[in-house]
Amino acid sequence: MGFLDGEPIASISAVKYGDSFGFIGFYMVQPAFRGQGYGLAIWQAALGYLQGRNVGLDGVLAQQDNYIKSGFTLAHRNIRYAGVGRGESGDASCGPLADISMEAVFDYGRRLFPEVRSQFTQCWITRPGSHAVGCMQGQTLAGYGVLRPCQTGYKIGPLFADGGAIARKLFQTLVARVPVGAPVYLDVPEVNAEAVALAEHYGMTPVFETARMYTQKAPELALERIFGVTTFELG
Repeated sequence: MGFLDGEPIASISAVKYGDSFGFIGFYMVQPAFRGQGYGLAIWQAALGYLQGRNVGLDGVLAQQDNYIKSGFTLAHRNIRYAGVGRGESGDASCGPLADISMEAVFDYGRRLFPEVRSQFTQCWITRPGSHAVGCMQGQTLAGYGVLRPCQTGYKIGPLFADGGAIARKLFQTLVARVPVGAPVYLDVPEVNAEAVALAEHYGMTPVFETARMYTQKAPELALERIFGVTTFELG
């Protein structure tokens, strides 16, 4: 947090994952204090904390040039799609993620994030008010997703799947938990055409975009399996 005369005027998060990766989020400065160097000071503190790591962020498109000046390079865009709960039934082939071994869940995520983050994942999928489901193919986990309440409506993230068919089953099961008419959001990597098609199939519309950027080479992630980003703030 950045304080001026005891009052909070700016914030940022800088999270270390493993030994080599970091992620920046929650970068905000109150409008009255922008353009005065306070944001730059807290930004430099965050980058200093993550020095030596490949650092990622999901930045607003308007700030891309500033991020480039700090050494970030664009990897791809993410698009936030918005829809509403429609009272549909879930897919019977998807069940509670709690019934699946945590090791299987951790292993599934190893190609979808630059570092192993088992503790984060376990906390994320068991947060109060959240609903996590998985889909098995035989004895193998083929994908999982999490629905969580937001300040307004609900967010689905992550949504990881071995292809569009599995992703739709998971999405349908999660969105079935959303009250009819309540907003629901899905953050989609634009480079995953099947993910974009899924959002459009369910009548969702784009409402916001971010630029996924890194300070070093973009990690080799299985983006074709990422149908919903876990969180813009934490990666």
